[in-house]
Amino acid sequence: MKLSYLWKGLPGHPLHPPLTDATIGAYTAATLMAFASVIGVAHHSAASGWWLALVIGLIATAFTALTGFMDWLTIEWGSNLWWTATFHLGAMVSATVFFAIAAIIGHSGYTKAAVHTGPYILTVIGFGLMTIGGWLGGAIVFVHGMRVLSLVDEPTARAITPEPKPEKEAAEGG
Repeated sequence: MKLSYLWKGLPGHPLHPPLTDATIGAYTAATLMAFASVIGVAHHSAASGWWLALVIGLIATAFTALTGFMDWLTIEWGSNLWWTATFHLGAMVSATVFFAIAAIIGHSGYTKAAVHTGPYILTVIGFGLMTIGGWLGGAIVFVHGMRVLSLVDEPTARAITPEPKPEKEAAEGG
């Protein structure tokens, strides 16, 4: 086992994509709860949920960003993949800044069980930037094929745990 598996994951099972699910899920929940609070549906509980979801998203972002940055460092500088990944990185960092500012200035509203206009707008902007970043992240995987093994005929047992083949087996093409 390589030490890099701790931040990159196993071949065919990178860590960054599943971590994005937690991050995007938390920020999506925050945005929906903020909207519910602003329009008056479950005003108090939605406001509390909004702020807590932002905090959970920010915590998850630390791990998601670290694994994504480690992947970004492996990309050939200046390549088309690098540009797509750099725009993805920029969009996601920008979204995180908006979510963080919303959480900071929205804390007083959280303590009063309300989502105020400023933090709500920041949350919606963060959500928009995150959506763009997610689209670009999809392009990294599904267009550029980063970290995709594409072993369509691989037996199921190997596909779900694709540890590197032993050197002798890899050299023989098996």
